[in-house]
Amino acid sequence: MVKWVFTHSDGDGVCSGALALAANPDARVFFTHPSGLLEDLENVRVGDSIVICDIALPEDKLTDVLTRFSEIAKYGELIYIDHHPLPETITPKDIPGKVLHAIGSSASELAYVFFQERLAHTISRVAIYGAISDYMDRTPTISMLLQSWDKRTIYFETGVLVQGLESFKRDHDFKRKIVSHLAANNPPSLCVELLEAAIENTKRENEIIRSLGNYIKVYGNIAYAINVPFSLGKTAIYVRALANTPVGLAGEERRGFIDMSLRTCEESIDLNSILRRISPKLGGSGGGHREAAGARVPKENFQKFIEELDKALKGTYER
Repeated sequence: MVKWVFTHSDGDGVCSGALALAANPDARVFFTHPSGLLEDLENVRVGDSIVICDIALPEDKLTDVLTRFSEIAKYGELIYIDHHPLPETITPKDIPGKVLHAIGSSASELAYVFFQERLAHTISRVAIYGAISDYMDRTPTISMLLQSWDKRTIYFETGVLVQGLESFKRDHDFKRKIVSHLAANNPPSLCVELLEAAIENTKRENEIIRSLGNYIKVYGNIAYAINVPFSLGKTAIYVRALANTPVGLAGEERRGFIDMSLRTCEESIDLNSILRRISPKLGGSGGGHREAAGARVPKENFQKFIEELDKALKGTYER
C-alpha cells in the first residue's frame, strides 16, 4: 500500500498527484522539487511505498538520489512518474523501482495511464487539466480523453485551477486540499476559495501585462525582466511576446541568487540542454523542457549568465 505521494506544486504536479492519490486514497501528499527531493525522501521509512510525480532528477545529487531510490525499492514499492529530460548519463532502466517516463507527455497523462485500472473513467478530466497546465494537451492520449468532455468546460476549469494556484504559491496546506478535491473527482470551480483566487489573479495578470514594458530589458536574443511581482513562468511568456525575441526570461532575487523561468516558441532552441550546460559553470543549476525551463545562479553572475545564454542561442538560432 502506497504511503506517500511526492509531487510538484504546479498544475501538472497537483493533477498527477491527485490521480496518484485517487488510486491510493490512504496515502499522504508531500510537495517537493528536484533540489529538495533527496532531503524530503528522508521522511520515508523502511518498508514504506511511495509514488513520485513530476519531479525531475537533479544532476548534482543524482547518485545519492538513485541510491535512496534503491533503498526504498528494496523493502517497499517505488513508482517514479515523470516527463522531464533525464540526466544525460542515465536511461529509465537505470532508475530503481517502477518507472514511467516520457518526455512528450505531461506527468498527469502518465499518472492516469499508470493507474487507469484503479480510476473511474470520469476522473480522466483531471489528467486533461494537468496536460493543459503544462501545454501538453495535444498528445494522442489526451486528445482521445478529451472526446468524452465538452472542451469549453475543460479549458474553463483548467483556467480556474492554474489561475487559482498562482495565488497560493507556497501554501502547501491549501494545495493539498486541492489535490484531495481533485482526487475526489470534483472540478476546480467547485472550490469557492480557488475560484475567487483565480478571478483576483486574472485581474492582477491584466494589470501586469499593461505595466510590463517598464521592466523589460533586451540583450541580443533575450528579453528579460527581474522582480516583476507575478508568476515567473507567465512573465517570461509575456516578456518574450512583447519584446518579440526568441527567448523570454523572468527572474527574482532570492537569498543572493536569481531564480529564473525561461520560455521560447522556437523549435530549434533547446533551453533544457543549454541551461544544463551553462548554469553549473556560473555556480548555479538549470534545466527543464526544451521550450520551458528554469535556472538559478548567484546574483553577481546573472549578467554573465545572460551573455553566455545569448552566445549559446547564437549557435542554434538566427533570425
